[in-house]
Amino acid sequence: MLRGLTRPGEGQCAMELVDLIDDEGRTIGVVPRHEMRARRLPHRSTYVLVFDHGGRLFVHLRTATKDVYPGHWDVTIGGVTAAGESFAEGVRREIREELGIEADAEELFPFRYADPAVIVHGMVYRLVHDGPFRLQAEEIVRGEFLTWTQVKDLIARERFCPDGLQVLAEYERRFGTPAAVPEDG
Repeated sequence: MLRGLTRPGEGQCAMELVDLIDDEGRTIGVVPRHEMRARRLPHRSTYVLVFDHGGRLFVHLRTATKDVYPGHWDVTIGGVTAAGESFAEGVRREIREELGIEADAEELFPFRYADPAVIVHGMVYRLVHDGPFRLQAEEIVRGEFLTWTQVKDLIARERFCPDGLQVLAEYERRFGTPAAVPEDG
């Protein structure tokens, strides 16, 4: 199980093994998570945009102990896939761990992101669920569903995970502003 850290690079989370990948997304090695973070090595990650049936987006505040973007707001849940774990397996695990529910997410599009902290080859998913959620206290301080306007207002005022914002921008480019989501998701 992924856990928050008392300090970046320490604890069980830091010792998890992750796949090191090449520019094409192929596994070329396995490294401990703390080494991946310290050396900014390319890895796989899942991103899940969680909407309620009214089209509101779930946003959450990350704990101050996260190993990347601590204390930032985020528009996606998800995270680093474990060594040998597929995107599909990783997204199911992340939904279970972070939201405390069993649910299937819809795969949307591949996603690449790089900044001074990370290099990620990801897969973006959409989950339609009204909650309630049992948020993982080690990773999430609090979260709530917000309208698109409320999300944009919060983004203008608070620090957000930059990769999540890129996911949101690509989602909006591809699908537009979300409205009420049909019951079949």
